[in-house]
Amino acid sequence: MSTPLLQVANLRTQLDGPSGTVRAVDDISFDINASETFALLGESGCGKSMTALSILRLLPDAGRIAGGSVRFDGVDLLGVSEVQMRDVRGGDIAMIFQEPATSLNPVLTVGQQIAEVLKRHGEMAPSQLRGRAAELLDRVGIPDARRRLDEYPFQLSGGMKQRVMIAMALAGEPRLLIADEPTTALDVTIQAQVLALLGRVQQERDMAMLLITHDLGIVHQLAHRIAVMYAGELVEVASRAEFFATPRHPYTRKLFAALPSSERRGAALETIPGSVPPLTRDFVGCRFADRCSEVMPRCHSEIPPWYALPEGQAVRCHLYDGAPSGMPEKRAQSGSPGIAPAPGAEAVSSALLDVRDLQVHFPVRRGILKRVVGQVKAVDGLSLSLATGKTLALVGESGCGKTTAGKAILQLIKPTAGRVRFDDDELTTLAPRRLRALRSAMQIIFQDPYASLDPRMRVADIIEEGMTALGVDPKREARQQSLAALLAQVGLSADMQGRYPHEFSGGQRQRIAIARALAVRPRLLICDEPTSALDVSVQAQILNLLKELQQSLGLSYLFITHNIAVVDYLAHEVAVMYLGRIVERGTAEEILRAPKHPYTEALLSAVPRIPEIDTPATNETNETKEVRPVIFLKGDMPSPLNPPTGCHFHPRCPEVMARCRTEYPPATRIGESRLVHCHLYPAAEQR
Repeated sequence: MSTPLLQVANLRTQLDGPSGTVRAVDDISFDINASETFALLGESGCGKSMTALSILRLLPDAGRIAGGSVRFDGVDLLGVSEVQMRDVRGGDIAMIFQEPATSLNPVLTVGQQIAEVLKRHGEMAPSQLRGRAAELLDRVGIPDARRRLDEYPFQLSGGMKQRVMIAMALAGEPRLLIADEPTTALDVTIQAQVLALLGRVQQERDMAMLLITHDLGIVHQLAHRIAVMYAGELVEVASRAEFFATPRHPYTRKLFAALPSSERRGAALETIPGSVPPLTRDFVGCRFADRCSEVMPRCHSEIPPWYALPEGQAVRCHLYDGAPSGMPEKRAQSGSPGIAPAPGAEAVSSALLDVRDLQVHFPVRRGILKRVVGQVKAVDGLSLSLATGKTLALVGESGCGKTTAGKAILQLIKPTAGRVRFDDDELTTLAPRRLRALRSAMQIIFQDPYASLDPRMRVADIIEEGMTALGVDPKREARQQSLAALLAQVGLSADMQGRYPHEFSGGQRQRIAIARALAVRPRLLICDEPTSALDVSVQAQILNLLKELQQSLGLSYLFITHNIAVVDYLAHEVAVMYLGRIVERGTAEEILRAPKHPYTEALLSAVPRIPEIDTPATNETNETKEVRPVIFLKGDMPSPLNPPTGCHFHPRCPEVMARCRTEYPPATRIGESRLVHCHLYPAAEQR
């Protein structure tokens, strides 16, 4: 058997912090073979990225490698000089970082940055650099590559910036590529293109890949073997087939059970209580013991060793000590608690929000006199309605106008045209005093809870601020009682009200943001990507909370997102948005199971799918769903400053017709509840 290309043995990386030594990577070992993709899976803060940085010796000033070895092609990288490591970085081993916008140099052109890598790791004449750089850009799918060489990163979309990062990584012709969350900031359509590109390049070059991610769908699509990381150590290693068929460690099974899906719409998602323990602790038992539903007394006092299982799986868990055939004895499992619908919730259907022909155009001014030379049509004729006690999901790619539409509905941005009717009030013509009085009935939860919470204010002050401003519970004693009840309602304890936002985890900060919105007793909540920055286990907690609040309080949600799995679990209706307009709308079942518009079909086909598994809560294996072939869209979304004539989607549409280039398709009703804007469905056919 051939020797692995990369061998990591007993690696320990430590960071010096104000509260003590942080054991970010604590005695981990794994191998990666040539041409193999090895996925490192886990939640934020578990040590995945620090493992990658340790391999390349790119640690921060406070970090050091305290032990172990990292052998690449037989050479221990921890024992070579820094000069030798410079040949390894970008040459033998290249890395794609998580955020391309911060990894690319903003003052150098794309061509200059690729040429730097070529000059450092290749023997090429200066006259050949530009041609080779253009070849690399063309290879990663960037159109008009020679023109793009002279552009700066800020002139490129997120997907193009990520492709430039891949081109730079490939310039040194590496034998191992480290991809650290390579698609985190990308829409699903661009993500599908990048994942397909990585897979194709790997096959062409027989390149090994270390894939760092927390997305199980991406792992299923790309990985050959998977390692699960928790609190600085590996807890499970398996092949892709065995990992998705029978995940072994309780932590891994909890991650699967926390994934939202249509099958779990009627029940609460599994959650993992507590949080990851601080890595400054000296562990004397299993690191997952305090959060494990299958914990035994020995888990608190004995560090579990590795147990080898059939089919090459290995797991660090006492459940497998002496278990026949490598399977633990079945233990009693409590199923996911159901969320009973609120009395009469399904019967409530009166329209709380009705939006018609909403437009938000931003003027573009140039010259000394700042004359208007154009309009950015962020929202260009949006219409939707939302019933009391229901959830309408607004989905689409970044830049399509979803967030702008949400702010315009609340009148946080003044609409250019259109109507927004909330209950019996027309918001666009309402007097400021009357609009202020209605603010308590309409609230928004922003995408980034850390940025939306004032870091100088305590939790109690953050929540009370809106109550005081809008006259909710004028007496302080009543506000204090409401505050304690709100914290309990969102799963926080009363003693947390004296803390500041930085003292909480991401999931807890999002709960504080929800409590602030609920404090003024709204009827409508606009949720702008409230779970996009959260790990799957924390996401499950927030989704459970939102569902419980809707059913107990009768709240209506306009849920802005690009996470189709969340839509499948939470939404009653779906509206698909493209370049400022709704292109298809209907019930969640209609849109997600049988999409009509070509853009909706492409959007849904690009979502990475994972097979259903035998979960410990049900002990049943669901039938495999039909997997749609991925539809790759050409290019990126056009600029709203100069949208295409006719159907806005026609430059990227795989089913474009001549009339699509000149006529915008009218709304066609299909059935009782679906509307679609597409010439494939003329009004006469009603398919």
